[in-house]
Amino acid sequence: MARKPALTDALVTLAGPLGAGKTTWVRHLLRALGVTGRIKSPTYALMEPYEVNGRSISHLDFYRFDDPREWVDAGLRDVFAAPGLKLVEWPEKAAAVLPLADLELRIEPLDEQRRLVDVHARTPRGVELLS
Repeated sequence: MARKPALTDALVTLAGPLGAGKTTWVRHLLRALGVTGRIKSPTYALMEPYEVNGRSISHLDFYRFDDPREWVDAGLRDVFAAPGLKLVEWPEKAAAVLPLADLELRIEPLDEQRRLVDVHARTPRGVELLS
């Protein structure tokens, strides 16, 4: 039986309104990938880095960006050029400079307990991850 591809060296973006559950989704994914300890929201820090089994994971939040150039000014070109998993909340705030996402997730709250998650693969790597 063929193995499923590992979720490494990919860019996953998460869009949706405030309170949709983007950070909660990332926290669950990070736990499933083996991150232990406190998982903080990167809203104020911009990026929270993690390492699991020698693999780099970056959780980023661009909510506070007013201009896509802030992405460049923050030195994120190097982060995105390096291998590893990048999980980006509020990607639309840096859309002009952000690389093409492998997977795009849109989370819409249906009510207090339920969410609709729409997932699109935008690259061959994204298609591979969904297959």
